[in-house]
Amino acid sequence: MIVVEDVRFSYPGGVEALKGVSLTVKNGEFVAIMGQNGAGKTTLVKHFNGLLKPTSGVVRVNGVETSRSSVAALARNVGFVFQNPDHQLFCETVDDEIAFALKNFGYEQTVIEKRITWAVNLLGLSQYRKTSPFMLSGGERKRVALASVLAWDPQILVLDEPTIGQDHRQKENLRQFIMQLQTQGKTIVMVTHDVEFVAECNPRVVLMREGKIMADGQGKQILTNSELLEQASIVLPQVAQIFKHLITQGFPLNIIDIYEAKNLLMEKLEKNKT
Repeated sequence: MIVVEDVRFSYPGGVEALKGVSLTVKNGEFVAIMGQNGAGKTTLVKHFNGLLKPTSGVVRVNGVETSRSSVAALARNVGFVFQNPDHQLFCETVDDEIAFALKNFGYEQTVIEKRITWAVNLLGLSQYRKTSPFMLSGGERKRVALASVLAWDPQILVLDEPTIGQDHRQKENLRQFIMQLQTQGKTIVMVTHDVEFVAECNPRVVLMREGKIMADGQGKQILTNSELLEQASIVLPQVAQIFKHLITQGFPLNIIDIYEAKNLLMEKLEKNKT
């Protein structure tokens, strides 16, 4: 469980990025943190593994106060995938990159090999195992960074803009994998501007603005609230925009993902046939 209590954080120079943020993420939850650039999203999640320490307030992860623990100690349970993979990658090959943390955590070589194979197959990187990550495209490097974290199987996974540079197929693979992690009881916190991806996943959504949390609720509740989204500089999901104009046809307003939309439209067509 992640507990944030009245956290304030200021960068050198006096810029206050967090202004009294309180938030609880329960074990097994999937939470998307959204908002405009500079809202404090990444600053907040960097407190979850101790990369940043509160100027005031308290952050606890599984009962451990992060300001009193090292990043290395917290990393065993909190996997963090950066928005820019170049801030995370440094090894000469993809295999070495994925193996690095596993070796530091003391896994046996046979286990390391199995986890590398599992991770590269999962993320479509098997042909790049002996390639330098820096020879890959931005989207591929992003997947290497994700693989290097998933390989050690952390209980909490923090993803900062995971869909940037990914095509539709890779986004769908990521969505399905997140759903799979949820069934295993993993906690996922995702920072993203990708409203369409969030709509398809339908997690709990936390909206931030100017260093504060302005709204917190289920995806359908938040992502169909035009006024809230406008204040957070987020565009209404495309499916929600369509169904907003179909209320007069008897359709509900709180539709945000394409799968539910398809089922409702098919049901309507079938009824019209009869």
